[in-house]
Amino acid sequence: MISATKKGLFLKVSVAILVPLMIWFIINFVSIYDQGYLEIVSFFTSKTSKILFSVFIITAFFFSAISISEVFEDYIGNDKMKNVANKLLYFSAVVIPLITIILINSL
Repeated sequence: MISATKKGLFLKVSVAILVPLMIWFIINFVSIYDQGYLEIVSFFTSKTSKILFSVFIITAFFFSAISISEVFEDYIGNDKMKNVANKLLYFSAVVIPLITIILINSL
């Protein structure tokens, strides 16, 4: 399978996962927006919220990393600079969600 085809397939799958998770997150965000600290912590400490939010964060960063790497491919002419940018992007797309999930699970 061609690399561009894989990226396109991954983008479509991640969008299919992101849409329901985004709807879930927006509905819950609206419901906890005016709540106090304890209500927000209780939302993020429930098992289903932890799992769904973790999947949401991982998928969102995965989707954004693939999308931004396509921008790098189109607009950065220097191959060395493009590779460094992509490696930093993929590194941050792994580290940031990992830190977020660890912090959420420590609540």
